Amino acid sequence: MSPAGTGGALLVAERASLVVDGATLLPETSVAIDAGECIALLGSNGAGKTTLLRLLSGRVRPSGGRVLLRGRPVEEREAATRRAMAMLIEPPALYPDLTISDHLALVTALWDDAGPVEDALARFELVALRDRFPHELSSGQRQLAHLALVFARPAEVLLLDEPEQRLDTDRRGLLAEAILEARERGTAVACASHDPELVERIADRRVRVGE
Repeated sequence: MSPAGTGGALLVAERASLVVDGATLLPETSVAIDAGECIALLGSNGAGKTTLLRLLSGRVRPSGGRVLLRGRPVEEREAATRRAMAMLIEPPALYPDLTISDHLALVTALWDDAGPVEDALARFELVALRDRFPHELSSGQRQLAHLALVFARPAEVLLLDEPEQRLDTDRRGLLAEAILEARERGTAVACASHDPELVERIADRRVRVGE
């Protein structure tokens, strides 16, 4: 992949790569994301899209190159990094004895500028399911709950790994609207997706990973 321009970008990967036990999980990759911009990460399974998202999040350190947030190395142990990043890379843990609205109340309580729980429920049409426990949800409803938790909190950067999984066409429309609203608020978005219609609707740019 050709290096991306990095001047003034909010989140930047500069020639970042990851090699584990001699296996290349992500070849040298450069990408820059501006505030209010959405990039779609494209590529076949195993190309390194999820690995790139993990590097961008700071959860994994690159073997080579670097990842910068506002010009500083991304470090998940720093409060500023954790505050900036909202992500759905792996499904968030759900407590079996808490309802969906209970989960959202916990998330919104952590952030002074988070929106009301009712807004988070309405965004993904979960109002009727607010008192359900996780085990009472279908796989698609559970995915909507995961998305509601991610979008409920404020963030400068939103990292999404195939968020359309297990969603029907209408629910994918809700996802697209949520991403577009985040962009309008100035959030930088990186989204790995295999859905060309979703990509067409949300993405300013497409970045092929692993090439």
